[in-house]
Amino acid sequence: MRVFSSTYTFDYSWSEVSTANWQKYCPWNKTSSHVIAVDTLSRSVDPATGILRTERLITCTQTCPVWVSTLLGATSPTSHIYETSYVHPGSKRVTMCSTNLTWSNLLSVRETVTYEPDLSAGHERTRFSQEARITALCGGWKKIKEKIEEASVERFGDNARKGREGFEMVLEMSRRGWEREREREAERIGA
Repeated sequence: MRVFSSTYTFDYSWSEVSTANWQKYCPWNKTSSHVIAVDTLSRSVDPATGILRTERLITCTQTCPVWVSTLLGATSPTSHIYETSYVHPGSKRVTMCSTNLTWSNLLSVRETVTYEPDLSAGHERTRFSQEARITALCGGWKKIKEKIEEASVERFGDNARKGREGFEMVLEMSRRGWEREREREAERIGA
């Protein structure tokens, strides 16, 4: 098993980040063109805690190194990821857990992402934490297993960087939209 982990601080409030998170795979995000569809499977709010729980199926096109495709017998670039997210409004924490469905008998990728307020800078920012546990499940072929895990962690890291850059674009566009909406509302109230 290999682990990829990273942290990052977005210069946006938790409210902005947790709201824009639902628009992460949109036309404003130039780095998410590989995402074909995001289907919401279920959504519910726990009446006792107020926690919003959402299950989604994310369909993507994913290319991998030719040697991995050949070894695993990959015939389609389409892959599916199952994601469960929890939005805790009281503690201001978003937790997203995802796992690959495609090739899951050969490669397990389990990712956990959290967004939490980071008030250390004197203004509202949001701390992003990401961890992925990647395990090749190809039996006794230790060298091949290690190579697959290494290639997967490297690819995951590249995609994570692109994902953060793309989400910054979404956050910026969302902030502009919210500012325009506040201006319209102020004009409406002032008129």
